[in-house]
Amino acid sequence: MRSRSNSGVKLDNYARIVHQTILRHQDPVTGLLPASGEQPDAWVRDNVYSIVSVWALSLAYRKNADRDEDKAKAYELEQSVVKLMRGILQCIMRQVDKVEKFKYSKSTSDSLHAKYNTRTCATVVGDDQWGHLQVDATSLFLLYLAQMTASGLHIVYTLDEVDVVQNLMFYIEAAYKVADYGMWERGDKTNQGITELNASSIGMAKAALEALDDLNLFGAKGGPSSVVHALADDIQHCQSILTSMLPRASMSKEVDAGVLAIISYPAFAVDDMNLVNITKEDIISKLQGRYGCCRFLRDGHKTPKEDPNRLYYESAELKLFENIECEWPLFWTYLILDGIFINSPEQVQEYQEALEGILIKQKDGVRLVPELYSVPPEKVDEEYMNPHSVERIPLGKCPLKWGQSLYILGNLLAEGFLAPGEIDPLNRRFSTIPKPDVVVQVSVLAENEEIKELLLKNGIEVETVADIHPIHVQPSRVLSHIYARLGRNQRLGLTGRPYRRVGVLGTSKFYIIRNTIFSFTPQFIDHQQFYLALDNKMIVEMLRTDLSYLSSRWRMTGRPTVTFPISQTMLTEDHSDLDPAVLATLKKLQDGYFGGARIQTGKLSEFLTTSCFAHLSFLDGKGSGSMGRHDDEYDDDDDDDDDESDDEADDLAQYLDHLLAHSAPKRIQPQTRGLGKFRAVAAKTREMVSFKNKAQDLNVHNVNMYLPNKLFRSPQPSLNLNFSDSSAVLVTTECTIPRDASGAIDYNALVQLLKDTQNLQDQADILYILFKDKGMDWDTRLHGKGSTVRSLLTELYEKAGELKHWGLIRMISGMLRKKMEELDWACSDLLSHQKHLTVGLPPEPREKTITAPVPPDQLVALIDEASEGNLTVAILTQEIMVFLAMSMRTQPSLFSEMFRLRVGLIIQVMATELAQSLNCSGEEATESLMSMSPSELKNLLHHILSGKEFGVQRSAREGDTGVSPAISIHHLGNVGATKSERAGISKLKSDMKMVGKSLYSLTTHSLDIETIESGRYRLPSIESLDIPESPVAKDTRHGQWLRRRRLDGALNRVPVGFYQKVWRILQKCHGLSIEGFVLPSSTTREMTPGEIKFSVHVETVLNRVPQPEYRQLLVEAILVLTMLADVDIQSIGSIIHVEKIVQLANDMFYKDQRDLGAEEHILERDPSTGVCRLLYDSAPSGRFGSMTYLTKAVAVYVQDFLPSGSCALQ
Repeated sequence: MRSRSNSGVKLDNYARIVHQTILRHQDPVTGLLPASGEQPDAWVRDNVYSIVSVWALSLAYRKNADRDEDKAKAYELEQSVVKLMRGILQCIMRQVDKVEKFKYSKSTSDSLHAKYNTRTCATVVGDDQWGHLQVDATSLFLLYLAQMTASGLHIVYTLDEVDVVQNLMFYIEAAYKVADYGMWERGDKTNQGITELNASSIGMAKAALEALDDLNLFGAKGGPSSVVHALADDIQHCQSILTSMLPRASMSKEVDAGVLAIISYPAFAVDDMNLVNITKEDIISKLQGRYGCCRFLRDGHKTPKEDPNRLYYESAELKLFENIECEWPLFWTYLILDGIFINSPEQVQEYQEALEGILIKQKDGVRLVPELYSVPPEKVDEEYMNPHSVERIPLGKCPLKWGQSLYILGNLLAEGFLAPGEIDPLNRRFSTIPKPDVVVQVSVLAENEEIKELLLKNGIEVETVADIHPIHVQPSRVLSHIYARLGRNQRLGLTGRPYRRVGVLGTSKFYIIRNTIFSFTPQFIDHQQFYLALDNKMIVEMLRTDLSYLSSRWRMTGRPTVTFPISQTMLTEDHSDLDPAVLATLKKLQDGYFGGARIQTGKLSEFLTTSCFAHLSFLDGKGSGSMGRHDDEYDDDDDDDDDESDDEADDLAQYLDHLLAHSAPKRIQPQTRGLGKFRAVAAKTREMVSFKNKAQDLNVHNVNMYLPNKLFRSPQPSLNLNFSDSSAVLVTTECTIPRDASGAIDYNALVQLLKDTQNLQDQADILYILFKDKGMDWDTRLHGKGSTVRSLLTELYEKAGELKHWGLIRMISGMLRKKMEELDWACSDLLSHQKHLTVGLPPEPREKTITAPVPPDQLVALIDEASEGNLTVAILTQEIMVFLAMSMRTQPSLFSEMFRLRVGLIIQVMATELAQSLNCSGEEATESLMSMSPSELKNLLHHILSGKEFGVQRSAREGDTGVSPAISIHHLGNVGATKSERAGISKLKSDMKMVGKSLYSLTTHSLDIETIESGRYRLPSIESLDIPESPVAKDTRHGQWLRRRRLDGALNRVPVGFYQKVWRILQKCHGLSIEGFVLPSSTTREMTPGEIKFSVHVETVLNRVPQPEYRQLLVEAILVLTMLADVDIQSIGSIIHVEKIVQLANDMFYKDQRDLGAEEHILERDPSTGVCRLLYDSAPSGRFGSMTYLTKAVAVYVQDFLPSGSCALQ
């Protein structure tokens, strides 16, 4: 035991320091702290960090108190902490309208302010006059609110304040896709007010959401209504984006010392210890000096070269700040705390000794942490020549309260007054401890008894939805509606959580709602709006993806439980058995291993004891409907003036009421006869129809899956399109468009033709003409009124869906303007992983670039515009974007060194692959691509992304219908793929059946509408690829390098380290010119070699080249050029024209081939570039390799600039 006098004296000394440096500045009314005497405003981030030492000191006094005055001192300090935290809460509550707006807009003008008036809590500058959007500051406040509440402080007083905190969680939950100004308030490091994704903001938001999830804000005295909730999928999104960014801090900052706050205390947001160490070493090696760490490379703040009269920098000016960036002692306080938490006394001692040497000592012995150390103006040149050599001077605030507070906290911990667990009561410091392997529980449910019997025949025992009572199974969209009511507060104008999809982490828990257990099916089962769920192989693939994702990302207590319903659509066409793909998957699930995940199958009731549970108490006793209150009890005189914003809530409440009331087993009623029986049946029917209407209001369409009732089993009335009984596509004689005497289309005769034909393609073609000329809502009067083009298309869509005719399905989806529910999520996910997207085919302006998340409707409109009115291409673009996002979730390594995903080029390359492999025309290949099932399409995309060589060929398999030629993708080994491309990519082999290929390619096919300008559903510009029509050679290597270059060019794939090498060569010349677009050497004055921003800049110039294979040759030429960066010359002295180097190499290659007797047709040139096709197909190495000729060409091109004797290239 330490003696009372010693510890007491030391604590009193710290109390004196805290009072002098922090508490004496606290405003008596608001509790806020001004930044300094010259800056009287209160910054949120600085205030929270400044009060941490006061909180820590109060805990130390409480722990070491053995006198009443010590306890009184502890209470006094605690209340100072509460006062400040409530002061910030008051500032936020005065801007609660901004919280509401920002949830939907994500606009910088709708964000909470970063600083407030210290005396009044009012705002001090306009919305657009400061970089207010700083997600990390709001998140830091929430993180410490959680930690302080867990330590016993009472900061939140009322339920209104609970709702505000809940909405603040919605404010930060999408941090992974919100570009903000970051913790240095300047956004992009050019200091020009450009927002960007910041790792520090994402990490702090993730930490705050985890800390607050299921926390009672009233502490031990609270009830269910004061508990706040976070969604696990949002937390995991932040985690995956953070992992993909680090050690980079943002697009413009390759390293930032502010990231220390998220890899260690206070956030502990990264759970991969290896990544934590890499990031920390990167910060120390690149940013650490003799007086602390720089904030980031080329930071001009308070340097002698900064012009204080200008707010923004010129881009080329950043080079001036290199090596003279100011150094901040603040970051050594973080490294001291980090050493304490990782139990490294050596690290603690090293940084404590270094920090003691640079603190400012007062006359009374108090040591102050200055804001920063700057190079004296007269010694700038000396520092340029010898970095870290000159003595620096302290500038800025002294003390910097933020740094002073963390310095005091570090001392209290290092001297044993506090244990790490006391200032981290929520145990965030254990985030890097490895978790045990996850076992995913899967419960298979049958939609009805018939499917249950079918499964039993195959040896799989399952329950139906009716068997699992009292557990209720509902679609995930109901959970989205439930969460949309969380945090709703009419008095404050808060609408709760924006309606968004709930991911697989959210649907893999059991929920207790109104004392009833609910389970929710995964999102992919719930595709009412799109056709992916019609493909059973795709459903199996999405299940595999979700199970793999759960096994690697699950972090909650208890096991994840996936409810997988088997519905009618998962049966074979004759409904006699299960679809083979689904059956094989169910058997694999029973084996206990699927998709890389450990699986346990069983009944839902068996999993109740081992699963994760969430109690959604915010629905208890709320809403217009309440348990047990039936429709006939409502008074006719009820007030009709309810607020409109309650409509959705009412729908949900009544839906849940109906669900809980009508799905429970009923006691047997005495038999009634006659009129009484009729009334009972009528009442029951009315209730069920009302229930179905409520379900449809919530977009729950397949009600019979979730509440079995014969009423919903009756087939929908048909509009009587004349369908054939056979699933085969009928071959009809060619017919022409009926026309009237003036030559115009006779629409009545066309409708009659529609009535008579049984051919699906004819019906689609006719409806397409009517859609283009008459519009969606034109009534055809096919069988009386009400037969609109829209309703007929919907019926045709369902029929095509039954028959799995994918070409037709895509075409009709385009006409019906169907939108993938995942599209918005997929786009945001790809962008958040620092991948820009382009849609449409090059060049610009047809190819549209997406660099930031856009609203769903705007995104669809952009895709439509880029597709130039081609409906099927627009739909296919949506599909490919979703597949890319799925691959990004499970195999992010496929996308390394790719910063821009060009969806239009990817589609074009897929069609080219089919054309070359099947030896068919571009038009046939396009039709084949459109007719592939979603699972086949995803498989083809994966092979293209994986960098493996593969072949596509027609094959015949038993069981295929005569009209369904099949295709198989087969692995060709690893010839031509680099070792790094092959590494870690699992081998894939699968057969692809192209159902409906003949739908388009039948020569005797259907209507002659080619003469009508109707925008046929074909890929535009597919012929522009100039697909060689040469017969397929027996040598499988023929065309392999052309294909490799075409794929790499389309995917923007470059060698590892390519962009850093380009940066180095730019320092030796005036710039690189690519097809007339110049990449100037001044770029290196603004950007550092490791910046994503620089990589994107280079990629943008390369993407001006429309032909992917030519682009790749240019990349190879630049790669050869970069070897000059290692040559000992100062400068090459001019702009290097890369395309001239390629042309030189091509001329040399052509001459050598002619000298060897090559025939002219072999040496055919690409008309658009003049490059020999044979050069495109040459391996990089070898006597006639492309790199050999490019090296010679570079030597010839630059020989005038090289000093004599320095290069002996032949």
